Amino acid sequence: MTTRIVRIDDRTELYVESIGDDSAHPLLLLGGATWSKDWWDDELCARFVSSGYRVVRFDQRDTGESTAYPTGEPGYTGADLVTDAVAVLDQLGIQRAHLAGLSMGGGIAQQLAARYRERVASLTLISTSPTDPAIDGLPGPAPEIRQLFTEEAAEPDWTDPAAVIGYIVEGERPFAGPGNFDEDRLHAIAAQVVDRTGNLPSMMTNHFILADGDEAPYALSDLAGIPTLVVHGTADPMFPLDHGKALAEAIPGARLLELVDVGHQLPPPHTWDRLIAAMTKLRASA
Repeated sequence: MTTRIVRIDDRTELYVESIGDDSAHPLLLLGGATWSKDWWDDELCARFVSSGYRVVRFDQRDTGESTAYPTGEPGYTGADLVTDAVAVLDQLGIQRAHLAGLSMGGGIAQQLAARYRERVASLTLISTSPTDPAIDGLPGPAPEIRQLFTEEAAEPDWTDPAAVIGYIVEGERPFAGPGNFDEDRLHAIAAQVVDRTGNLPSMMTNHFILADGDEAPYALSDLAGIPTLVVHGTADPMFPLDHGKALAEAIPGARLLELVDVGHQLPPPHTWDRLIAAMTKLRASA
């Protein structure tokens, strides 16, 4: 494993980690809102490496050891998160990579493929939704998830690591599918997140209030020819399964992998054999 700091501009740096042989197939992991590189489970990353990938994961702005902005005042847009990913590839000397993005990261992956098509070998889109503005009418979040976003929740004492870890873990519980909430695994990840993050309130706030930026809209049909795998849990309460189905239908040639009883979460360990097999098959078609 190697690490480096990627400087985006005079005020922005990203912490980047590369795992595996530099000559292996590059796989860039793009996390969801609030996600540092830690949320991409170490064991899963090791499995990716064993299957022939060079794994690249990084702390997005306002997470981990990357630049943090004032809470409630992110000095960047969603479009900047797309160009950040390209900058990471540039700094590592990677001309073309396989992308795997979850939730917000899946939106970043779609936009990166639309705007920088020559940099994308394949797409794996996990627990995410179409970013094509022409696709509408999809079901909204489950009532309990809507409530989370509409009711003001009590924040923890940000100076108390144990309290913040518990807050993060409990925040994940409503999003997990039945039987797929692994509290011990989540606690270990949250502890690492809390230990590494410079500004915890900004991490938990800023990604949710980002403006999109000034990029022009595009159609997902424009991604025709890019090997694409859509991975979606049947119990996703944030983006119900119809979002995954619509995404797979909108990208010509895309395949949909449904994970039974999986929610809005990183696919749990019991699904990894299927996930990696599907991604390896996708890689072979790139």
